[in-house]
Amino acid sequence: MLHARRGCLHLFDAEVTDGSALAISDRSGGVRFDVRARPCASRSKILGLKEGALQVALAAPPVDGAANAELSRLLAAALGVAKRDVVVVAGQTGKRKIVEVRGIDAATARAKLCSLLV
Repeated sequence: MLHARRGCLHLFDAEVTDGSALAISDRSGGVRFDVRARPCASRSKILGLKEGALQVALAAPPVDGAANAELSRLLAAALGVAKRDVVVVAGQTGKRKIVEVRGIDAATARAKLCSLLV
């Protein structure tokens, strides 16, 4: 899809909505998966999947950890866990992140995220 805004052209790739493409790894007491964040969005939401990673739009700017805090809040609400159980373990300052969610297994996480993608 091509999107024109303020004289600039942006090409957004088609997003996959099949949850089986999401690479989730089981850890002791939780799961890990890749996230691609788009900060400074108009509202926070899960956009879909791309290359095995969950794409999310975040309303917070990437300043002083605000986007990471918003990501934790969004994923905690989506997965039904506490915010303290969602931790960005890699990519704190980048758009590509690895997130660990404690207190949930891979099958449950995949099912909850897939229900949001459809």
